[in-house]
Amino acid sequence: MLFADRADAGRRLAEALGPLAQSDPVVLGLPRGGVPVAFRVAQELGAPLDVIVVRKLGVPHHPELGFGAIGEGGVRVISEDIVRRAGVSESEVASVQQAEEVELARRARAFRSERPRIPLEGRTVVLVDDGIATGATALAACAVARAQGAAHVVLAVPVAPPSAAARLREEADELVCLSAPSGFSAVGEWYRDFDQTPDEEVVALLTRARQAAPRLTSDVLVEAGGVDLPGALTPAGDSGALVMFAHGSGSSRHSPRNRSVAAALNRAGLGTLLFDLLTADEEAEGGHVFDISALAGRLVDAAAWVREHSPGPLGVFGASTGAAAALQAAAVVGADRDTGIGAVVSRGGRPDLAGARLGEVRSPTLLLVGSRDTEVLDLNRRAQAELRCENRLDIVPGATHLFEEPGTLDEVAERARAWFVGHLTEGAA
Repeated sequence: MLFADRADAGRRLAEALGPLAQSDPVVLGLPRGGVPVAFRVAQELGAPLDVIVVRKLGVPHHPELGFGAIGEGGVRVISEDIVRRAGVSESEVASVQQAEEVELARRARAFRSERPRIPLEGRTVVLVDDGIATGATALAACAVARAQGAAHVVLAVPVAPPSAAARLREEADELVCLSAPSGFSAVGEWYRDFDQTPDEEVVALLTRARQAAPRLTSDVLVEAGGVDLPGALTPAGDSGALVMFAHGSGSSRHSPRNRSVAAALNRAGLGTLLFDLLTADEEAEGGHVFDISALAGRLVDAAAWVREHSPGPLGVFGASTGAAAALQAAAVVGADRDTGIGAVVSRGGRPDLAGARLGEVRSPTLLLVGSRDTEVLDLNRRAQAELRCENRLDIVPGATHLFEEPGTLDEVAERARAWFVGHLTEGAA
């Protein structure tokens, strides 16, 4: 496999890493050459980008042999076995570490200036380099990422020799390597353009990534129906449009499926609000999840709350019974761009439960149902016949009710994104 340049390698590596986008990863490039590759990966995954600055601690009389590594935050990883076998004294360990700490600090300042590193505690971390020769630096990076609290370490490289790839699989939780040719001799031979990456390019890419970073999500309390409902608010981008999520029975703002769809909408510049329609006590009682009128009332109140915090166009994404509540709420507040609900998307929803209010809905409505969710599909077809607004029924091939099949939830996210962008953003009718 031959790569045109590091950007090309990053795009192709991102395709293999696509499923990780749902795990909210942090992408770390190994300076210098790994950063242009990591930049493309972070773009495609919608993830924050940083560098992982590590320094190998080499045996004094055999510096290519590492006896450990150091990283930012005072992280030190030492192989006592290599220290013992190589006969490295305590004073030599201290001397090598002191020298490498100076270089570590210099590189961190050069790449980040005064910006702090992105915390890794509890996160999925994707370590990216432009290729691996011996694997020593990658091994050190894996160890440092773990020491800094990473919960799951993924090492991603375009090319590596088979022997190094086998060794790295034992250190990383996951290795993604596009090519491990048996005739490997150097990383550069697998690139048409393998010019050296200067410090200035690393700094520029980190700056671009930071400026395009996803907007910060904050915990909020939504006042609706006389109670405070916990939620997670990601502010709208330049379009000013925001989408509320109406969760279905047995679900909450923590729903991984809805969070995945919300992340896709955020990447498209839309704000999102994921919040619980029921209190913990109400959810425990069980019967409230099918009180569609009460749920719709809370959505109406939540829409008013959203208007106070984000006055732009508003859409609602409903799942299961939440879809019926979304449609009833849309019937109540109307479809006016400034005061109503500008678009509705239903995922595996029960629009039929909106009853007689279906004919009053004027908000453009997209119904998404899996082809294998036959009972719900039939209910959606009947509900669609009652709608008098702009509407469409999209059937996702091969999907069951929860869209757990590979690629089906991505299809939901893409169709929802297109519907909301088309109906809520500037210039929409």
